[in-house]
Amino acid sequence: MHERTVKMPIRVTNARVHNLRGVCVEIPRDKIVVVTGPSGSGKSSLAYDTIYAEGQRQYIESLSVYARQFIHQIERPDVDSISGLQPTVSIDQRSGSTNPRSTVATLTDIHDFLRLLYARCGDAHCHICLRPIHCQSPEQILADILRQSDGTRLMLLAPIVRGHNGQHKDVLRKIVKSGFVRARIDGNLLDAEAVLTELESINATSRTFNNIEAVVDRVVIKPGINPRLAESLKLALEVGDGTVVVVREKERITNADGTTHSIWKDTLYSTKYACAKCNISFPELEPRSFSFNNPYGACPTCQGLGKCDRFNTDLLIPDPILSLSQGAVSVWKSLLPSTLKTYKTEIDTFFALPHVTESMRRSGVESDKITPMQLPICRFDETILNELLHGTIVETHNDSTTSETRGIASLRHSDNVTFTSNTVSTANITSTNNVPSNEPQPFIGIIGLLERTLQTTKSAKERTALTRCMNVVTCPDCGGSRLRAESREVKIGDKRLHEVCAMTVEESLAFFNDLKLNLPPEKSDVATIIIEQIVNRIDFLNRIGLGYLTLARPADTLSGGELQRVRLGTGLGNGLVGVCYVLDEPSIGLHPRDNQRLIDAMRFLQRQGNTVIVVEHDETIMRNADWLIDMGPSAGKRGGLITAEGTPSQIQSDTKSLTGKYLSGEMSIPVPSKRRRINKSRSIQIEGVTTNNLKNVTAAFPLGTFICVTGVSGSGKSSLINETLVPAMRRRLAVTNESIDVAKIQVGSYTALRGASKIDKLVQVDQTPIGRSPRSNPATYTGIYDEIRKVFALSKDAQRRGYKSGRFSFNIHGGRCEECLGHGVRKIEMHFLPEMYAVCPVCGGKRFNRQTLEVKYKDLSIADVLDLQVDDAVSFFENFPMITRVVECLQKVGLGYITLGQSATTFSGGEAQRIKLATELAKLETGNTLYVLDEPTSGLHSDDIKKLLEVLDDLVDKGNTVIVVEHNLEVIKTADHIIDLGPEGGDKGGEVTAVGTPEEIAALENNYTGKFLGMVLNTDRLIH
Repeated sequence: MHERTVKMPIRVTNARVHNLRGVCVEIPRDKIVVVTGPSGSGKSSLAYDTIYAEGQRQYIESLSVYARQFIHQIERPDVDSISGLQPTVSIDQRSGSTNPRSTVATLTDIHDFLRLLYARCGDAHCHICLRPIHCQSPEQILADILRQSDGTRLMLLAPIVRGHNGQHKDVLRKIVKSGFVRARIDGNLLDAEAVLTELESINATSRTFNNIEAVVDRVVIKPGINPRLAESLKLALEVGDGTVVVVREKERITNADGTTHSIWKDTLYSTKYACAKCNISFPELEPRSFSFNNPYGACPTCQGLGKCDRFNTDLLIPDPILSLSQGAVSVWKSLLPSTLKTYKTEIDTFFALPHVTESMRRSGVESDKITPMQLPICRFDETILNELLHGTIVETHNDSTTSETRGIASLRHSDNVTFTSNTVSTANITSTNNVPSNEPQPFIGIIGLLERTLQTTKSAKERTALTRCMNVVTCPDCGGSRLRAESREVKIGDKRLHEVCAMTVEESLAFFNDLKLNLPPEKSDVATIIIEQIVNRIDFLNRIGLGYLTLARPADTLSGGELQRVRLGTGLGNGLVGVCYVLDEPSIGLHPRDNQRLIDAMRFLQRQGNTVIVVEHDETIMRNADWLIDMGPSAGKRGGLITAEGTPSQIQSDTKSLTGKYLSGEMSIPVPSKRRRINKSRSIQIEGVTTNNLKNVTAAFPLGTFICVTGVSGSGKSSLINETLVPAMRRRLAVTNESIDVAKIQVGSYTALRGASKIDKLVQVDQTPIGRSPRSNPATYTGIYDEIRKVFALSKDAQRRGYKSGRFSFNIHGGRCEECLGHGVRKIEMHFLPEMYAVCPVCGGKRFNRQTLEVKYKDLSIADVLDLQVDDAVSFFENFPMITRVVECLQKVGLGYITLGQSATTFSGGEAQRIKLATELAKLETGNTLYVLDEPTSGLHSDDIKKLLEVLDDLVDKGNTVIVVEHNLEVIKTADHIIDLGPEGGDKGGEVTAVGTPEEIAALENNYTGKFLGMVLNTDRLIH
């Protein structure tokens, strides 16, 4: 019994998911297993949709029925049985996060541990004087309150619930039971008992509150109020657990109808944290105080984004030769007349100020007999122009412990109130402090006026016009740190949280290792536990080649490979044992230099007792695997079988394996016998690029050639091409197109762009999905569905019935099946079981109603045509050139196996990119087109790459220029020209390290790309 040392393998029996044709396979446990094969052969169907899906389903079914109601459940895969399966963890090729709040630190959970570390062990400092914060006594709080002038109206509130959503009936009962009549609930002053009665009477489950503060007292500052105020303050501190909010009336404003309303200001006091010098109190430090996704930690100006929209003066005043009356402010022509009238009144008031009048006189207003509105902007004094744009006085309230509350509900329309403890009467209050000031208000500037209009306008036209003149800039208050002022001044080891996040992974690892050795004894026990969790995650990121990334790097700026490796660090850095990891092409975006790091990380997992199943095409990873499973023999319906399995050496000698033929060298991608000639006089040159980590880079892209941009991860390839060259070219080409808003094209920093006039069209092909909806498909994306519907509308059956082309759309009422609304399936809620999708009983999954399906062309209905594979559609539509041209292009890029109506959500990033490329290929071209592709080999087998290169070569032969950002050596070796960036990633990269042909790059010493490229070129020479 104890002699069983070999673990039972993962045994899959008769898998029929997607195109799998009854696949049976045994996968060895605790090994690195690579699943490979041509694109569309069924690799992901086996690894993800079968093995991973079943592992997740089995885990979820182990939970209680109650827990399963709250978890998205996966439908059981179509397979007879899977035995020996471990718990599964998936790290797939999900597209980059579009959430601007996600960073490397948040994706890896490092930020959560940092928040906990700073909340428990941080040293708080005042954000004004930067001194350490100490507790504030009740006597100090009372003295500060009594500094208010006589007649000031105050309320003392005891915070009980802060930022926690719920009904809080028990809290309201406690308030009523304690004798407090009123409470401020989410900013509104209400009768506590009335609110509680309402909640209990109607049992309003949908009504919830976030903030509840008991009103302890309402007083007016006057002689003799000290004893009462001291007693109320003591009570408020007891109820509020050491905190009290003092609300004072800041200003009373008379409305146009004679009524008045008050502006109130909150001041938070605490006996726990306070600055004795500045008399500012702070709430107790909590983990949420350091979260930029929580209002208690986020900068109030940018709401935790680190960036905000601000008006750009260059966009507002594009031509300073014009005067205000001539329309110097470009956006004014799109504003309502009533808005402009208000602007003119306020600007005239500004021009009437003495110092402005004197400046206007010096500028020649009197001598030229013109008004200030008629003076050209360029003749304004610099100081006056600054005041005109930005205002004469700018009030900023950086004290985030205070806030203004406009229109408290019970005080908005009534000012005849006398404040007594928990009572309200209608006696009149007279005080000089209640008289509004008649002094003129400071001019807020043209930009201030525009910001006010943007906040208040209900006109979509005005809002659109205003936003066109705005740019995204770093938040002026938090400087991009995303945190509010109090949180920014908490330190550990002389480092603030945002300063730690600004470090690279490599730098932060050294910081935390040093911090562990220098912790004070009183904080050591708590901090050490948290730091260990942080170091584990950071160390793993560093080991898989991401040491150059900063912890604050936004997730939406990561490349596909970087994002997957960050997520790899999240999943693999937890140290799980006895798990089956399923990885989807982790080598994407990884330079060959860093492949060994990835292999070492996977090997570490395998040695810990885990099974690692990798869907991969990279030759290095395949050769280092313990076991290979080759899917095929082709794609789509002609795939779905296992053509070979075994060790890498066994696969290499298997004549049935397409992958084996490439591993053995029997088949290969040939090196061009002759490189295209470089004409230096015909090139696009971009100069002085400093986007992200690029260091004043200048690069030339020779036209009419195949160009590869290479370099290690993070060296600046995407910064140069995707963030600078492409948008710069797009902006240059858009100048003659009035429908494109040139100002909205965000371009990286550069000094000059030359040779762009030689290009008349730009095509960027990336890996973003071709559609987010299951209704999107290749036919709709490429535009041929409109032509197909016309074909059916012209048929005899359709014309006899009077059907137009709209009849053959599954999105429009009339032709579609109304039972399933054109989806073909119906979703059935199964309560605690997974949601079930059943084929529509009316249309049988065809998506169209019976009458529509009766119309046929060449014996096929519209539903049958959508189920056609591209290979079959080529001959089916041979008499329709517009359709044939598109499907032939799809076939040419290696997508002959997909169906015309296949859901867009089922395509990989590489397939989506090739569909886009085929769409562009089908369009008429001039031969002066610039094609830019970002890692087009993602998800492609070597045989698919060969087909793709044939297409790209054909484009270049027609006179076009192709730029490819790539790491795949098989692609790089076929290029005419290489631009290599490096030498490392992050701050250690950002330079052009080499340019030239593949042979010239391979001959260089100390060049990473050249080193591996030389190996490939030498291998090819030996084979051929």
